[in-house]
Amino acid sequence: MAIPAVRAWTAPGQPLRLVEQTVAKHEPKALACYGLLTRWWADGLEDPTEALWLRFVDGRPISGVTTPFLAWCCAKLAAAGKTALLLIWDNASWHISAEVRTWIATHNRRVKAGEAAVRIVVCPLPIKSPWLNPIEPKWVHGKKRVVEPARLLSVAELEDRVYAALGAEHADHLSMPKHAA
Repeated sequence: MAIPAVRAWTAPGQPLRLVEQTVAKHEPKALACYGLLTRWWADGLEDPTEALWLRFVDGRPISGVTTPFLAWCCAKLAAAGKTALLLIWDNASWHISAEVRTWIATHNRRVKAGEAAVRIVVCPLPIKSPWLNPIEPKWVHGKKRVVEPARLLSVAELEDRVYAALGAEHADHLSMPKHAA
């Protein structure tokens, strides 16, 4: 796997200088984005096919948003004819919550009963070991490619840059389900 070219939004030959800037009151101070790096091997090919699926979040990443993301990923995998998702992730609270663990167990029971197509196999990473997750270098290099040293980006500009930098297709935002608080 080749290391991605690291670039930032700055004039050629000029050093990158970042200055802390204040966010306008109507803009969020941070954006949350879920991502799944998918890899699969096709018959006769040595290298895997790879795609990065992204969904930005209206609000913050919490369990009530994680489960719709997983359902979306499973639907995309089922449409591609896949039967399992090997899910490598860290110990973020929205990954290890009782709600998410229960949802995955229920989903896998539905797969066993023939009601769903893609089984989820969770592979938790050791605490403080994010470099073991293959998506982490993509996040790190992507952040460097979207940074704007001269001004604050609007939410739309930042999202467009993230999708472009990571080579992902635009997708609808995830929102907190109506029944949750």
